[in-house]
Amino acid sequence: MVVLDGKKVSNDIKDEIAVAVEKMTGNGDAIPHLAAVIVGEDGASLTYVGSKVRACQRVGFDSTLIQLPSDISEQALLQTIDELNHNDAIDGFIVQLPLPKHIDTQKILLAVDPKKDVDGFHPENFGKLALDMETFIPATPFGIMELIRRYDIETSGKHVVVIGRSHIVGRPISILMSRKGYPGDSTVTLTHSRTQNLSDITKTADIIISALGIPEFLTPDMVKDGVVVIDVGITRVPSEDHPKGYVIRGDVAYEALLGKASYMTPVPGGVGPMTIAMLLQNTLLARQRRNAV
Repeated sequence: MVVLDGKKVSNDIKDEIAVAVEKMTGNGDAIPHLAAVIVGEDGASLTYVGSKVRACQRVGFDSTLIQLPSDISEQALLQTIDELNHNDAIDGFIVQLPLPKHIDTQKILLAVDPKKDVDGFHPENFGKLALDMETFIPATPFGIMELIRRYDIETSGKHVVVIGRSHIVGRPISILMSRKGYPGDSTVTLTHSRTQNLSDITKTADIIISALGIPEFLTPDMVKDGVVVIDVGITRVPSEDHPKGYVIRGDVAYEALLGKASYMTPVPGGVGPMTIAMLLQNTLLARQRRNAV
């Protein structure tokens, strides 16, 4: 079995981005600038945003972190987004999710300028993705596609089963895998929590992409020999034996599937690092598009 090493591939991509930034600097072009907005003190979100800031430093990007109180009003947050939209120094920005319950997440995401929406969450960008137009692909599906490409996994004519229908992963990756070209040209089945006889479907899959959020949900009896398994799930499972009090588990029973899968992503170290790398890639694209104008 081949381990799809997202950590290694993401580092390769970051090295490539750093070279592109050096070239931009040498040409006198402005370098990419990524901003991140985080509301509140959620530990996981703070850790994740911190890793994004460090990644910016590594590749030579400018970065700005805007940390706002959890009780900020929706109107004040919208004002912050409007300022970022009109700040010519910022090429792209993200609003870290989840947001506090008193804030309408959809209203916030709609307020982001699509040209700076490097998360790829704005309906304009999602619509362009569905129509195979130039856009920002959401970072996690973008990372999955890049892993498949760099490991030269055959996708043409293959049956891809996606587990999970979120707007962030499930739906966009189902569109991407069915597009013409490589990676793509697959026959895609999009499944979810209400799908009946799910294991009957997964047993026919050549490639399974699981973004369900249920630890170790996918077991050996649900897959055929030689399947490619891409695990997007990441769940903190309480563990008294671990110093942190929890362990990270994916959607896939990784150890149990080692004898059946031909390729598989580990958790952690698979899709997660790729998400950050492709966020940087989207920010680079945003800057290159602006430089070309």
